[in-house]
Amino acid sequence: MVGAEAAVDRPAPAPIRNWRERALQTLAFELGGMLIVAPIWHLATGASALDSVLLLACLSMAVMLWMALYNTVFDVVEARFTGIVASDRPHGRRVLHAVGLEATSALVTWPLIVAVTGLGWLEALVADFGLTLAYALYGYLFHLAFDRLRPVPQTAGGACVELPR
Repeated sequence: MVGAEAAVDRPAPAPIRNWRERALQTLAFELGGMLIVAPIWHLATGASALDSVLLLACLSMAVMLWMALYNTVFDVVEARFTGIVASDRPHGRRVLHAVGLEATSALVTWPLIVAVTGLGWLEALVADFGLTLAYALYGYLFHLAFDRLRPVPQTAGGACVELPR
């Protein structure tokens, strides 16, 4: 009887984006980020425009792989615990999502900044912090816009995957 009661208390499973939608989301995020942040990096560091784009391309590739995994895990955990799909995510959870993504991405990108730029570890950490702040703000706005333009369908017939109970 306890098992049946526990199943009743759990929210109904919510759909999440399928891999095609996730790839589109990730690629659009990274391309938009490069177009916005590369000129800022160029102006802030004095690096050439080409070096700025190359650095951000390296960082983007690493972050694209990480973001696809992070977003999927975040969406699955959120859907299982709340029954809410990503496109219906409330403001506070959007902030948590954006900050969490950028904080964990910094662990991936920090060593790359050292390797590509020749900066020392401390300087690279400061640079990574600046990039993290820029991308956290961009990430919040991007995902808000993406979820409004391409909401997760509420039925299994669309671009989503139903989570098992």
